[in-house]
Amino acid sequence: MGYHLVTRSPVHPFTLSPPLMKQRPLDFLAHNRVGIVRTARIYSNVVSPPVMFAIVGLAFGLYAEPNWTGFMWAAVYGLLVSLAPILVVLYLLKTGRIAELHMSNTRERNIPYVSAVVFAAIAYSLITAFDGPELLGCLAIFNVIELAGLAVINHFWLISLHATGAMATAVLVTLVFGWTAGLLVGIPLVVSVCWVRLFLKRHSVAQVAAGLALGTAVVLILVPFGCFVP
Repeated sequence: MGYHLVTRSPVHPFTLSPPLMKQRPLDFLAHNRVGIVRTARIYSNVVSPPVMFAIVGLAFGLYAEPNWTGFMWAAVYGLLVSLAPILVVLYLLKTGRIAELHMSNTRERNIPYVSAVVFAAIAYSLITAFDGPELLGCLAIFNVIELAGLAVINHFWLISLHATGAMATAVLVTLVFGWTAGLLVGIPLVVSVCWVRLFLKRHSVAQVAAGLALGTAVVLILVPFGCFVP
C-alpha cells in the first residue's frame, strides 16, 4: 500500500493508491525541511536533470563549435530541453495540477514527460534543419528517447529521473571528453545524486538502480549510430 498525493486543494488531503511510493518522503512536509533534510532537498532541486543537461549542452555546443555559434546553439538547446520543461512544471504547480515539485505521484508526471519529449523533439528538429552541431543533435535525440522511455515506465512504476540523468551525464562526458573527465565528473555526481534521493526516501534502491541502467543504456544505444564518438 502506498501514498497517493491528490491534486492541490486547501487542505492537501492524502488518498491511497497502488502506483506510488511506499513511504512518505522525508522532505514532503514543510516542517521537516530543516538541517540535513533541507540541504539534501536544495541539492536535489539544484542538481536536477534539466540543470545537468543544460550544462552538458553548453559543454557539447562549445566543444563542437568553440565560438559564439556554438554558444547560441547551446542556448537554443538549453531553452527547449531544460528551461521549457521546468516552466511547465512550475505552471502545473502554480495551478494546483501537481501537489509538489518532485511529483511523487506518478500520475502527475505524465504531462511533464510528454511536454519534455515534445520540446526535445523541437530542439532536435531545429538543430538538424539549420545545420547545428551534430553533437547537440545527438544529445537532443537522446533526450527524446530517454524521456519517452521514462514516460512509458512511469505508467507502471516510479523510476528515478535524477539517477537516470546523473548516470547519462557521466557516460556522455566519458564518451566525449575521455575517462579522466568522466570519472572526475561522474563519480561525485552519480554517488551524491543517488545518495540524496535515497536519503530523502524519494526512491527505493531498485528505482535508483533502474534509473542508472536506463541512463547508461540509452546513451550506448546511440553510439553505433555515430553519436558521442569524438
